[in-house]
Amino acid sequence: MSTVQNAAATTKKDKAKDPKPPDSDRSRSENRLAYKLVAPALILMLFVTAFPMLRALYLSLFSYSLTAPDDREFVGFSNYVTALTDSLFWLTTLNTVLIMVVTVAIELVIGFAFAMVMHKLIFARGVIRTSILIPYGVITVVSGFAWQFAFSNTNGFVNGWLPFIGDDFNWFASYEPSMIAIMASEIWKTTPFMSLLLLAGLAQVSNDMLEAAKVDGATWWQRLWKVILPNMKAAIMVAVLFRALDAYRIFDNIFVMTAGANGTESISFLTYRQVIEQFQLGIGSALSVLLFLSVLVVAFLIVKLFKVDLASARQEN
Repeated sequence: MSTVQNAAATTKKDKAKDPKPPDSDRSRSENRLAYKLVAPALILMLFVTAFPMLRALYLSLFSYSLTAPDDREFVGFSNYVTALTDSLFWLTTLNTVLIMVVTVAIELVIGFAFAMVMHKLIFARGVIRTSILIPYGVITVVSGFAWQFAFSNTNGFVNGWLPFIGDDFNWFASYEPSMIAIMASEIWKTTPFMSLLLLAGLAQVSNDMLEAAKVDGATWWQRLWKVILPNMKAAIMVAVLFRALDAYRIFDNIFVMTAGANGTESISFLTYRQVIEQFQLGIGSALSVLLFLSVLVVAFLIVKLFKVDLASARQEN
């Protein structure tokens, strides 16, 4: 190990052993003020979100159908056992995870490419950044209908762009092409959101570090992997987290494009069918609770996967 590396390691160890300095009176005062400012919004959010969640948890413990509201019967966790032992629930879970993983992965790559281009722009930055947000500004239902039309085998244009599949190919006749159509519409609409989050992360990368790496002879790929991406780790985690949680709750595109046909249901769509179509409020509430818990698991896994030190990302000591 070189002298520089030894010195760096020693400094790191000494810094780790240094006790955390006590908070000053000003710091404690600012913290108290922050809590007071956040408290009203936090209380309102807890009321708006906690009541429906607790209500759903309560109803999930009953056998409750809207067609026979007087026959409500307490069944404990029977609804959860029914859901977890039903193959349809696991099929919808698999669909949901597949849509989330594929769309977020593709959006991350395309969004990063868009962010790099926008970051390097010199002219018309505002116009281009506004233009790229147009798909994200389109209402999801409208976007779903537009892509359903695009993938139509009678008057759509996708088959014309892909002559190797044939003009009469029906995208909504089986599972695989239906899922491709759903994921394509999701990627088109939400990639701009991903690109803007990554653009904010790119703005935090120091130009001095990039210039120093370039002077040292680092190639573009080396600068990307050794300088840009490590310094964007927090921004990438936030972008992936937001989009993954949003994609995991997908409903609109499936409702519009396939209505759950060909086995394309998601967990949210299955919950909708149980409550709105079949009036089974008990099992539907249990499914909504399971959806909420699975979202928490997804968020936990993403945060653990990236292992971002937020204090370091904010350049705090």
